[in-house]
Amino acid sequence: MKALVYHGPGSKAWEDVPDAAVQEPTDVVVRVDTTTICGTDLHILHGDVPAVTDGRILGHEAVGTVTAVGAAVTGFAEGDRVLVPAITRCGRCAYCQRGMPSHCATVGGIGWIFGHLIDGTQAELVRVPYADTSLYAVPPDVTDEQAIFLADSLPTGYEVGVLAGGVRPGHTVAVVGAGAVGLAAVLTTGLWGASRVIAVDTNKFRLAKALEFGATDAVEAGEGAVGDVLAMTDGLGVDVAIEAVGYPETLRTAAALVRPGGTVANVGVHGVPVELPMQDLWIRNITLTMGLVDTVSVPTLLTMVASGRIPAERMGTHRFTFAEMDHAYDVFANAAANEALKVVITP
Repeated sequence: MKALVYHGPGSKAWEDVPDAAVQEPTDVVVRVDTTTICGTDLHILHGDVPAVTDGRILGHEAVGTVTAVGAAVTGFAEGDRVLVPAITRCGRCAYCQRGMPSHCATVGGIGWIFGHLIDGTQAELVRVPYADTSLYAVPPDVTDEQAIFLADSLPTGYEVGVLAGGVRPGHTVAVVGAGAVGLAAVLTTGLWGASRVIAVDTNKFRLAKALEFGATDAVEAGEGAVGDVLAMTDGLGVDVAIEAVGYPETLRTAAALVRPGGTVANVGVHGVPVELPMQDLWIRNITLTMGLVDTVSVPTLLTMVASGRIPAERMGTHRFTFAEMDHAYDVFANAAANEALKVVITP
């Protein structure tokens, strides 16, 4: 089969590799019908994730068709259409039982294993461990292109942003960073009744998309951004500030936007330490949350997508075939210049 293989920082290749196969009774093999690229894949190529070693197949998001089933699998059969999420879970360990499979003890203490600790989904076939507790059946009225964004981006924005931030009816929310995950947060704030959603970004295209996705206001990032948001909120700030970039300055911006008693929900993946003005934040009773997605919200999000409540397909802006994988990476790596949110890659 063909797959995108990592060969060290800055090096990858679409090449022939051995076919994925069932190795354990709890495995299935899935033919990948749709995949995408995540910002984490770019971090890997930059050399920021040393656990990813030479020869690893990249990718952790897929929609596909089951082609082989291990002897212990009871919930799925050959021919089933499934969503392969970013998080794998055994369903039985203490972390899975408490609804935190992002730290599943059975798969090694971290639920994100595809394209990280085992071969991933940017391939023609992928082996899925613990299939019964990790895969999700895709409803007939949900398209592959809608479902693919439920593998990571949508649940990340929803779980690590909206839910962790404690968004509630009537809240004013700021989303700092209107990339794919930030827009996922914008899309799902309405599920909890946010009355106002302010998108903050440097890119005019992304701000326009945020308004299409349900933001009530758009603020261009810069020296005056904090003052602009405070002016919109009677000088108080927002109830919840969701940081969806992963830079020190964007987290500091989010912290400056939140009102006393509010919450900063950090979603962005930070590669360097961040200094925060704790001398100012503690006395304002600010809560700071952060974390890795668990994907436990996928059933709810699938229902909302199927009903039309969440137009997940809007997140896909560019489409490529497997043979165009290198070009897809180039476009996604230069997302702002290419007006790209998420890329959709199919055979």
